[in-house]
Amino acid sequence: MPSQKRSVAMSHHPRQRFFAHGDLRLVVLDILSRNASHGYELIKEIESLTLGHYTPSAGVIYPTLDWLQQQNFIDVIHGEQGRNDIAITDNGRFWLNEQSAQSEQIKQRIKARIVGHELRKNPAMKQALDNIKAVLDQKVNRESASEQTLEKIIAILNRASQDIAVLD
Repeated sequence: MPSQKRSVAMSHHPRQRFFAHGDLRLVVLDILSRNASHGYELIKEIESLTLGHYTPSAGVIYPTLDWLQQQNFIDVIHGEQGRNDIAITDNGRFWLNEQSAQSEQIKQRIKARIVGHELRKNPAMKQALDNIKAVLDQKVNRESASEQTLEKIIAILNRASQDIAVLD
């Protein structure tokens, strides 16, 4: 039984940020490129985009909007009832277009994170994934694996993914 405790302890990781630095700016601009919005609606849209796995706080979204406005990437029009209409500018569309590769990577990471969350709902699947991460961490990071060992590990993981891909 001690080995089970060790694998659980090795698999404990601090919670990762959902978005890397600067990612939220692109996500917000992408949303605004489809429709003008309000701060609260942006928060809800991001929550929906991540299937509820991440909801930015006002303390995160409003500084992001301030930055986007300072860069002239959005216009904030003070509307009725204290609500501000937020719309992307031509400069914002141009910048978003320039960042299209990074924006696509962000979308792919969101999808992958959602898949990871869904997989982890099954306790046995969570344990199996945690065990793989722990043994990879041990072999690759802590033991400084040789190039030959890395090639073997990669081949094993590729075979496993191929085996999983052909399952019904």
